[in-house]
Amino acid sequence: MSSVTGAALPPVGSVRRSVALFRAFRVEQSDPDHFYSLLAVDSVRELSRWHRLDGARVVDVGGGPGYFAQAFRDAGARYCGVDPDVGELTARGRPDPTSTVRASGLALPFATGGVDIAYSSNVLEHVPDPEAMAEEMVRITRPGGLVYLSWTPWLSPWGGHETSPWHYLGGVRAADRYARRMGRRPKNDFGRSLFACSAARMSRWAAHAAAAGRVEVVDILPRYHPSWARWVARTPGLREVASWNVVLVLRVR
Repeated sequence: MSSVTGAALPPVGSVRRSVALFRAFRVEQSDPDHFYSLLAVDSVRELSRWHRLDGARVVDVGGGPGYFAQAFRDAGARYCGVDPDVGELTARGRPDPTSTVRASGLALPFATGGVDIAYSSNVLEHVPDPEAMAEEMVRITRPGGLVYLSWTPWLSPWGGHETSPWHYLGGVRAADRYARRMGRRPKNDFGRSLFACSAARMSRWAAHAAAAGRVEVVDILPRYHPSWARWVARTPGLREVASWNVVLVLRVR
């Protein structure tokens, strides 16, 4: 983990913060340590607005090689990362066996109501049933606890990940084009490890969960945008393209 601190980031909600995150995103493929360590510190700072982290039990669904682990621990949280992919878990060396679990987000190995915060960054678009994963995160979170879901909508400029912007012509076509050009299938291969997950789809799920009394929708916002642009994530149609990355914040009832 590179040495990024909260002090290194501009104020929450500022245009300068958005610029810093988008600049870091430009090197996500070539320098993931820099981007994800910055994003982790920013995420912890954001989460602190809705839930106290000191002493909180946090499960990071799709935690991968542990980019977010140190940021959560520095905030005083008791962190556990979950990922089904051994390659992801070991991408930065041997994972910490005391705070890492190999499991699917669709079947989390935690007791009902056992954690304070269920967190997931950029995973929903990689599972075939994002609603099932969201339901699992709600299940393991105690009443009054927080569920934080962040994902890239399919129609976002980065919706196809490394196959972007060709995904606008179709996910399979974009992945096949990548394979022809690179001589290998993309890591984010549409229909296998990448799926179309829209902002509308997850907003509908959240509304149904709220109507059923399971959660309260605390916020829906574009992750990298300044505070004055929060309305983008709530505007049908526009949110699918202009949000870039959507955050859904829920309080479990």
